[in-house]
Amino acid sequence: MYSRILIATDGSELAGKAMEHGLQLAKSVDAIAVVVTVTEAWSAFEMASNIESGKRDAVEVYEGAARNAAQSILEDAAAQAASMGVACETRHVNDQKPAEGIMDTATLEDCDLIVMASHGRRGMQKMLLGSQTAEVIALSKTPVLVLR
Repeated sequence: MYSRILIATDGSELAGKAMEHGLQLAKSVDAIAVVVTVTEAWSAFEMASNIESGKRDAVEVYEGAARNAAQSILEDAAAQAASMGVACETRHVNDQKPAEGIMDTATLEDCDLIVMASHGRRGMQKMLLGSQTAEVIALSKTPVLVLR
């Protein structure tokens, strides 16, 4: 049925529930789990504010923190997959909107299902779906399983 299942995560509690479900699904159909986390590009306004307050290396600090956070999220996902006996690959997409990074990764990795949470920890949430989830549902050519 599925051979490569992309599981999107931002490390939030709800994304963790989607991770668990996606890994269980991958195990039940003997599929490879491809776990992706996406780091958005730094905000020019935020960087300007940081520089104005004396932080000269604001971009490097942001990128380092984003890289470390992504590494931690992906290491946790890989450990969880290993504990369940699920083959797992991890991907960190840098400097993209989450929806775009998720869809691009699904295409590049030839995934036949995307598993993601209904919303993450980004900004104001829509009534039922987060804006990134809604965008993936609306634009993805790959089927999407959304967990609440």
